[in-house]
Amino acid sequence: MKSKLLIVTGLLAMSLPFTAQAHRLWLLPAATVLSGESPWVTVDAAVSNDIFYFNHHPLRLDNLTVTTPDGADLEIQNSHTGKHRTVFDLQLTKDGTYKLAMASGGLQARWETEDGERRFWPGRGETPAHGEFDTAVPQNAKNLQVSHNSRRIETFITAGGPTESALEITGVGLEMKPLFHPNDLYSGEQARFRFLMDGEPVEGVKIALIRDGSRYRNSPEALELVTGEDGLAVVEWSQAGMYWLEAEYEDERAKAPAAVRKGSYIVTLEVLPQ
Repeated sequence: MKSKLLIVTGLLAMSLPFTAQAHRLWLLPAATVLSGESPWVTVDAAVSNDIFYFNHHPLRLDNLTVTTPDGADLEIQNSHTGKHRTVFDLQLTKDGTYKLAMASGGLQARWETEDGERRFWPGRGETPAHGEFDTAVPQNAKNLQVSHNSRRIETFITAGGPTESALEITGVGLEMKPLFHPNDLYSGEQARFRFLMDGEPVEGVKIALIRDGSRYRNSPEALELVTGEDGLAVVEWSQAGMYWLEAEYEDERAKAPAAVRKGSYIVTLEVLPQ
């Protein structure tokens, strides 16, 4: 049976080129709702060609933060990075909702030399030092394009009853403000999302939503939609499962020296059966 997700309001279904990208990043908890005293949960982190299937690279955890229900930081345990994935454990010693997040951002530039050679800064895999932009990027370069890019990867896990404190946004980059609890999703029900860029709701956020098991379907069966001016998207879940959501946004409201700001947001959500 094909997965069907009903678009309810503020959305325009369309073909989005970013859903065809080969490599997708994700955090995948074994479960997002747990009970019992101080339960443990295992989380996988990977970059893959197929959703939730380990076939490309592990996702490094250099900037991973785990926020507890009372706002403290929780250390991961038993971390191991293999050929295709990183895996770690969490012990949830407090009841409530935990947020796992990886966020990064900064300036990027591209230009051409007088000989027509393309140059990029920073280089692939490089982490520039503070203030390096001014010396590394020629300000009068040919076809100079400067953007500020941000990326955030998240998932949420609840032990016992859900709480709200971990759902607060940071106001930096592209973020999802749930108008539902992300660990209280059930097939046959609706969920509302509001997307914000640097803390403000934005129109034109492109969203792709894919259910797990895409490797075993003829197509990913992605739901593709775009937010309205209030940043709102509403979905009705027709099937239970783990879902990968990716959102992307771009406008020309960046702070100098950037001319464009770009944001990407990825979250793993679990929809439970009724």
